[in-house]
Amino acid sequence: MSTLTYESALEKYDPVFGIEVHVELNTATKIFCGCANQFGSAPNTNVCPVCIGLPGSMPVTNEKVVESAVRLGLALGCSIRESSRFARKNYFYPDLAKDYQISQYDEPTCYDGELEVVLDDGEVVTVGIERAHIEEDAGKNTHVGGSGGIQGADYSLVDYNRAGVPLVEIVTRPIEGTAERVAEVARAYVATIRDIVKAMDISDGRMEQGSLRADVNLSLRPKAADGEDQSAVPFGKRSETKNVNSLRAIERAIHFEIVRQAGLLDAGQPVHQETRHWHEDTGETTSGRSKEEAEDYRYFPEPDLLPVEPDAAWVESLRGTIPEHPAKRRARLQEEWAFSDLEMRDAVNAGALDLIAATIAAGATPASARKWWLGELARTANDAGTSLDGLAIAPAQVAAVQAMVDEGKLNDKLARQVIEGVLAGEGEPSEVVAARGLEIVSDDSALEAAVDEALAAQPDVLEKIQSGKVQAAGAIVGAVMKATRGQADAGRVREIILQRAGVNP
Repeated sequence: MSTLTYESALEKYDPVFGIEVHVELNTATKIFCGCANQFGSAPNTNVCPVCIGLPGSMPVTNEKVVESAVRLGLALGCSIRESSRFARKNYFYPDLAKDYQISQYDEPTCYDGELEVVLDDGEVVTVGIERAHIEEDAGKNTHVGGSGGIQGADYSLVDYNRAGVPLVEIVTRPIEGTAERVAEVARAYVATIRDIVKAMDISDGRMEQGSLRADVNLSLRPKAADGEDQSAVPFGKRSETKNVNSLRAIERAIHFEIVRQAGLLDAGQPVHQETRHWHEDTGETTSGRSKEEAEDYRYFPEPDLLPVEPDAAWVESLRGTIPEHPAKRRARLQEEWAFSDLEMRDAVNAGALDLIAATIAAGATPASARKWWLGELARTANDAGTSLDGLAIAPAQVAAVQAMVDEGKLNDKLARQVIEGVLAGEGEPSEVVAARGLEIVSDDSALEAAVDEALAAQPDVLEKIQSGKVQAAGAIVGAVMKATRGQADAGRVREIILQRAGVNP
């Protein structure tokens, strides 16, 4: 059993990695048919003869898929091929009924790009993009019995709803020179891809639902001798860890593979070129199938589909729709909002950046927008087991609540009740305020009556205030707030108390 640690493995070996990111596009229909592209439907309900490969069915390319793929390629700095074509990738897919996948092979639509990835400390790593090609997704297997995997299962079920969902697969060139930051760079790269596709609104990027997933290729080579160029040392045999579906899992899979491969090399054993499966519960990978030689997928041109030939003028018009690079946008917003590094990191990690930006655009200050989304609403989302953008409240509604606070119509306690009402489906913030009777009581006659009643109940407090113990007014303020269910204007209540005591506020 190897006693190597991650750190000691990296002292002896240089990691080289590459990532294939699969992005499911959020088009209304699938790539080659009119079936709904919808997550969560009952099994095998979004299917048709094309999806399940019935003889004689004819695919037709979804134009929106091509548009989304071209836009993504432009965002990745890729060249767009004037003419590309689809091919049949022949392979036994138990979850793709026609036993081949329609993909792109030697003529991908997008190729030869690069992407700047910004790490937490500001270091910039440029990742080369070999290609970004269009293809269809396979269905989904569910293994019943055993541990949930195919090993030991009693039987398997196939859901073809996902078969034919449009994908763009982004393939990097080998990434060298990251040393001990290899896992950090890999995580940041996939996070950047996720941020880009979400900003472009071409995918929801939900890794937990499989709409963005990564295959991580990794190999080790010996550290170069003193004076030797590390890039001249040949790559080692690589493993390909398939379908890693969280940023944390990407880091963990790389850590495990580095230690595993280094242990084999130290023991004089070969590293086999193979696919491997990631196990979230154990934090380990296990062998899948050998890839010692390139598989013969028997690619040949798809005879039922025309070439993809995007017009040059159309491509240039799409270039104008590409959003700002996520890292540059974060830096700009942080400066505009005057957030500290920690505040900005918290907003990004909580998935609140776009929500905060939209709330500010609706009229709230950066500080108040951050307070609501990372405070009350974050707690609510956590209790409900959902994400912030899954809550039934819009940024404009949060801004409307804050506007009422700024106008003195609500205090923070009442504002939280308004948000609770909006989340419960009781209507817009103004409607919740009216229905629940939550607006602050600022009418002097009503406040004076409440103060007089509280003072009559606690005459000793009035004497204390008159003797100079002004802080004693807090007891009367508390009594008035309780009597008005927290709806009194606390500042005005204090002024009235001091007036009654004959003390200059």
